[in-house]
Amino acid sequence: MVKFLKPSKAVIVLQGRYAGRKAVIIRNFDDGTRDRPYGHCLVAGLAKYPRKVIRKDSAKKQAKKSRVKCFIKLVNYNHIMPTRYTLDVDLKDVVSLESLQSRDKKVTAAKEAKARFEERFKTGKNRWFFTKLRF
Repeated sequence: MVKFLKPSKAVIVLQGRYAGRKAVIIRNFDDGTRDRPYGHCLVAGLAKYPRKVIRKDSAKKQAKKSRVKCFIKLVNYNHIMPTRYTLDVDLKDVVSLESLQSRDKKVTAAKEAKARFEERFKTGKNRWFFTKLRF
């Protein structure tokens, strides 16, 4: 069978707290691990999407509206839906399994991922990823 859930693939989380949110795969575990004996992947996604920026907003207001909130999570393959999009944001060096071990490591990894997502949003690339799903 062809493996299509690869790193940098954009996915939609279907179950749990972040259901309906877009995320990007950082690392996948097709055969599972000792703790999780099923196919799963490490994802980083957007918990809060950026607001719509109007041209006549001030610079301070634009900066505030283009903020995002990030989450990092291990997700079962059954609970994500792959999309045709890929996101070429390099998060592999920032987010890893070790960053999920303690709360402060996870917070620092999420902050760095947030900075990278915001920088990606400001360049104007991957516009689909930074818009809310309407359903």
